[in-house]
Amino acid sequence: MAGDGYLPLFETRRAKGTIFYRVFAVSVFVCIFLIWVYRLSHIPSERDHQNGRLTLWVWIGLFAAELWFGFYWIVTQAVRWNRVHRQTFRNRLSQRYESELPGVDIFVCTADPKIEPPTMVINTVLSVMAYDYPTDKLSVYLSDDAGSDLTFYALMEASHFCKHWIPYCKKFNVQPRSPAAYFIKVGEARGDDHKSQSKDLAAIKRLYEEMENRIQTATKLSRITEEIRMKHKGFSQWDSYSSRLDHDTILQILIDGRDPNAVDNEGCALPTLVYLAREKRPQYFHNFKAGAMNALIRVSSKISNGQVTLNVDCDMYSNNSQAVRDALCFFMDEEKGHEVAFVQFPQNFDNVTKNELYSNSFRIYSEVEFRGMDGYGGPIYSGSGCFHRREILCGRKYDKETKIELKRENDSKREESLLELEETSKALASCTYEANTQWGKEIGLKYGCPVEDVITGISIQCQGWKSVYCKPERDAFLGVSPTTLLQFLVQRKRWSEGDFQIMLSRYSPARYAHGKISLGLRLGYCCYCLWAPNCLATLFYSIVPSLYLLKGIPLFPMISSPWIVPFAYVMFAKYTCSLAEFLWSGGTALGWWNEQRLWLYLRTTSFLFAFIDAILKTLGFSESSFVVTEKVADEDVSQRYEKEIMEFGAASSMFTILSTLALLNLFCMIGVVKKVIVGDGYVKFYETMLLQILLCSALVLINWPLYQGLFLRKDNGKMPSSVTTKSLVLALSVCTCFTFLY
Repeated sequence: MAGDGYLPLFETRRAKGTIFYRVFAVSVFVCIFLIWVYRLSHIPSERDHQNGRLTLWVWIGLFAAELWFGFYWIVTQAVRWNRVHRQTFRNRLSQRYESELPGVDIFVCTADPKIEPPTMVINTVLSVMAYDYPTDKLSVYLSDDAGSDLTFYALMEASHFCKHWIPYCKKFNVQPRSPAAYFIKVGEARGDDHKSQSKDLAAIKRLYEEMENRIQTATKLSRITEEIRMKHKGFSQWDSYSSRLDHDTILQILIDGRDPNAVDNEGCALPTLVYLAREKRPQYFHNFKAGAMNALIRVSSKISNGQVTLNVDCDMYSNNSQAVRDALCFFMDEEKGHEVAFVQFPQNFDNVTKNELYSNSFRIYSEVEFRGMDGYGGPIYSGSGCFHRREILCGRKYDKETKIELKRENDSKREESLLELEETSKALASCTYEANTQWGKEIGLKYGCPVEDVITGISIQCQGWKSVYCKPERDAFLGVSPTTLLQFLVQRKRWSEGDFQIMLSRYSPARYAHGKISLGLRLGYCCYCLWAPNCLATLFYSIVPSLYLLKGIPLFPMISSPWIVPFAYVMFAKYTCSLAEFLWSGGTALGWWNEQRLWLYLRTTSFLFAFIDAILKTLGFSESSFVVTEKVADEDVSQRYEKEIMEFGAASSMFTILSTLALLNLFCMIGVVKKVIVGDGYVKFYETMLLQILLCSALVLINWPLYQGLFLRKDNGKMPSSVTTKSLVLALSVCTCFTFLY
């Protein structure tokens, strides 16, 4: 119990400048309201223009779009209204509980050895095996949903290499503890810091390169040789393997942490290491990553049963060996820890370019929005880099009077042999185990949505539990972000589709969470669940005002009208605040401009397809799917990415939409310039349609990389000629029809 001299294991501080920001937000809302008033008080009559009826409907469309933009802006303020910062005190944790630290089970998930190379996977595994944590309390599980013997072979190699790598990391306090990332860092440093360990460094690097070569040789062959198969009994489990969707449970305990002989080359105990490929059958739906995670929860409860679990994607290696202790500071705090169900770390990436070509840094999420949700009871569970209490994942209900004890008691000796343990654990990962149970409903991760993590998190919070957002000074995890525009758009399409499905499901934060979590947290969830519907208003605003420029019909107040003030203020305030947030979060001005471009592309393509697909799936016209984001790129693609040259290269309906919209706005701008030169005069357009011209100009400027891809570039990353042709025809047809038929 905490006494008068109690020192917390973490502290919470409110962000500075909150009052100033609230005043600013109120001023923006007042102007948004005035924009709505303007639309309602200046509705054009059918006699105002030659086609007044159409203009009336366009006016109503603009009002609807501005109503949505205003509503969504209000929703986004929830995550900026009450931001908090957390700080942990790991030294206090060590002083009080070093001998009583709980067991931690770490889950690494992979699904395809072609787009998630085995070498990358084992680097993530090795990085978490080398945590600065008692090895007898650490267990690492690799879930391979492809059931690939190549991945198993790579993990087998890692189980040997870790005997050298873990003591090396602890001897020299290595950061990061992913071998590949560490050797790159050492190669770049080349300073005096590594001279004292040069001999050990050369030895460990040689061992790693030899292991890497063996794995890559097997990967290139796409098979495991008989010589290698004879070296480990685990390969015999592939004798009954038919395909990645039809095989028995494959489970192998490569390192048994309770075995006194499982030691590194310095005689210290090693963490438990387990390979799992759950049973797959064509007639059973496997529930994607959520199904894999639930199988891991069950299997690990039989083998190690750590009180705390951590799940990471196979490309998100540990960059901070102290992260597990940071998480425990929240769980084990005597006063507030009993309320915390999970601790979410941000997702960061080590291949982000200086100016963030594809806006992959998640800068605003990690520095602003997640901190804002934390102020209302905790961030969302975002799928990777998250520590959970096992009992809560397994369905334990919240009770204010009861506290979950995490201090580890002495483990009873296991009576069954290793072989018996493997065989009994396999049944827990069978296709039929979950039949007629609450798994996927009340126990484990929830089923029925591509973003299983989000609905799992909100259901936990609705029971009364809290979550915590932890962002230490050194990033806890680093991953691989998309290196092409299409990868980025497809990834965000999946996210936004899943989030919108939540909005349409029984787990909707607007209904399911009503009265269970705070209004601010519900609005925080809505920020992401309402991504997809943004497509409609954005498409309308990206097309209609520009087309009306061709006819010289104003849709916004004249420059001499006082009604232009709220429009100008909202535009200026919103984008100035956005730029300030981005720069304050450590970004660059060009990075912010790139982010605005990507938001436009997302809202007009990814969110559009997500909106349509989510509705179709809700109505039962299509089924859920899960697309794994590719983690590798060709050398020339990587070189263009490093030079911050946008990658097109592949024919896609998304690119057709983007190109058509970009060309449509370009043609409209050319039409305006022609009108000014030929005879209508600059003054008329300036006085009556300034805002429309600015909007069209901004859309043209922001699409400059796309115009380069369409017309100026000759490399393989340019826009395919088929897309260019279709987009030109579509854009010219729309502009011509509107000009001559309207």
